[in-house]
Amino acid sequence: MPEPKHQIRALYTATTVTVYQAYAPAIGLPAARDGRFPAAWKRDRMTWIKPSFLWMMYRCGWAGKEGQETVLAIEITREGFEWALANACLAHYEHGLHPDRATWQRQLKQAPARVQWDPERDLHLQPLAHRSLQLGLAGEATERYAQDWIVSISDITALTHTIHAHVRDGALDAARQLLPAERPYPVSDTLLAQLRG
Repeated sequence: MPEPKHQIRALYTATTVTVYQAYAPAIGLPAARDGRFPAAWKRDRMTWIKPSFLWMMYRCGWAGKEGQETVLAIEITREGFEWALANACLAHYEHGLHPDRATWQRQLKQAPARVQWDPERDLHLQPLAHRSLQLGLAGEATERYAQDWIVSISDITALTHTIHAHVRDGALDAARQLLPAERPYPVSDTLLAQLRG
C-alpha cells in the first residue's frame, strides 16, 4: 500500500520527537556539547526543522555542503512540536484551503510557524511520490524552540558518514538498518487538513 501523500513521519517517544538540522561546526559542535544553541545562533532568522532524516541528508548532501557539515538530531517536546503545527500556516497559497491569496498572505505574516511539504527521499536521495514535512519557526516559535522545547541535541555527523559510505558501496541493507526508525506521527486529521499543500 502506498504511503499517504501528506503524512508526518518521525522518530518519537511518548514525550519527544526528533528533528534534524545541519550547521557549520562553529554552531553545531557547541550546540551538541552544551545541549543548547550558542550565542552565534541567530534567533531572528527563520529556522527550519525536519523530522525526516533522509530529507535532511538531501538538504545537506550527507553533511558535505558548506555550512552544513555538522548534522544534529534534536529531541524536542511533542507538546512544542504540536504547538508549532497548530500555529503554522502553509508556506504557499492553496486554492480551496485559503479563502483567497490576500487572506493567506495575512495568515502567513502573522503565523509563528510555517509548513512546507517536499518530496521524501530514498537512500540515493532521489524523490519519492509522498511528501516530507519541513517546519519553519520564526519569532515566538523560535524563542520557544530554543528556550523551552529542546530536550537534547546530538551530533550525528559520524552516523551520517557511515550510512553514506554504505550507500556508496551499494550495501543498502546495512545503510537501512542504521536509519532512524521513523513512523507515522499521530496528529489529528483536522489539523493535518489545515496544513496540506
